[in-house]
Amino acid sequence: MPVPDLEVKSLGLSPEEWAFCDARPGGAAAFLRALVAHARAGSVGAQHAAPLQADFQALVEVMARLRDPQGGCPWDLEQTPQTLKRYVIEEAYEVVEAIDGGDPAKLREELGDLLLQVVFLSQLAAECGQYTVADVARGIVEKLVRRHPHVFGDVSVDGTDQVLANWEQIKRSERGYEDRTSILDGIPAGLPALMRALEVSKRVVRVGFEWPSVSEVLDKVEEETAELRAEIAQGDAARAADELGDLLFTLVNVARQLQVDPEDALRRMTRRFAARFRRIEAHAAATGRRVQDLSLAEMEQAWQAAKQEPDLIDI
Repeated sequence: MPVPDLEVKSLGLSPEEWAFCDARPGGAAAFLRALVAHARAGSVGAQHAAPLQADFQALVEVMARLRDPQGGCPWDLEQTPQTLKRYVIEEAYEVVEAIDGGDPAKLREELGDLLLQVVFLSQLAAECGQYTVADVARGIVEKLVRRHPHVFGDVSVDGTDQVLANWEQIKRSERGYEDRTSILDGIPAGLPALMRALEVSKRVVRVGFEWPSVSEVLDKVEEETAELRAEIAQGDAARAADELGDLLFTLVNVARQLQVDPEDALRRMTRRFAARFRRIEAHAAATGRRVQDLSLAEMEQAWQAAKQEPDLIDI
């Protein structure tokens, strides 16, 4: 379907780029046409397209310059996908912290740091002739269009549950998913333990492996707690560790039933604990002592006083 030059320019695409997108499998052209429609309606201003393209291209070019063997940065030249793994994780968690902090300026900065890791890894791949950052962007566009037929196609859905069901069905038809035989396949083993436990729990619930109510899950919590107490009394550390794992997994199911993210819940509690403990340290300093010089009774008294004050989360 031809598109007028004005509309092509509003997306920052050349006619050749449009023709390429229009020929892509999965309906990428439909996605671009949707952007044109939004631009017409004022949802996406044409004035934003060119700066976005220029700024992103500048980032790509800066990364390429840093990796230039002739005059690039020695540190950047030493990096590999393996060495960058820790930075991907660090930057992702700093984004989470910025979200929790509610500071838009900080979040913008951290999103930039995370975006750098995507561009960095793509630059390494491009140097090896594997793929480019454009391939990465193109791939996710095609995936989003393909997995949202209710937006970019003629599929109708009644709500979120049906959207998720369609998403899973479409995933199973894609390349790379044909070898998956279990609904638990594809959950990253490197996820934080609480996050992975929640995803496992969510997956098995889809096939009916579920407690009827949160009350019954809480009964299971009491059962697992009693078993943990018994193993502790027996002095068997290994079996106590197993029972502790059972208890934690059951608590994750309590969180899921309550529609609470256990990772977020524990993160918030840790922040509250740290804020309150700092008040104990402040109490000790106000009396000219170190916190370890306080008696347990004094610590408890300061702790109870801290609980009555508004929680500070700057840790």
